Amino acid sequence: MLFFISMGALVFVLRRIRKSQVQIENAVFWILLMMLFVIVSVFPNIVISLSDWIGIESPANFVFLCIIFLLLLKVFHLSLHISKQQYQIQQLAQIVALENLRKNNEENVRNEEMQDE
Repeated sequence: MLFFISMGALVFVLRRIRKSQVQIENAVFWILLMMLFVIVSVFPNIVISLSDWIGIESPANFVFLCIIFLLLLKVFHLSLHISKQQYQIQQLAQIVALENLRKNNEENVRNEEMQDE
């Protein structure tokens, strides 16, 4: 069952990429994650061995722990990206505001010169 769900999720991600609804940078993460799910579904002994080696009693808990860790890393990466974009938007807004102020000042000077004539 996990194999079919993983393959379905992989197909879903690939369709979104084809429709250009996901950026390549984000798509790579999701493709790798879905491929990992497919591998784990085909070879469940990998998870069982790793959970025994680490000392986690249940392989399901190990899978949840790994997924939570990966998603937290992704959320942190997205937070960094959002912070960078907010800074860029702030800079752009300041540039636009200064440009509008300059244009308004030029118009005011022209209007005063016309009134003086």
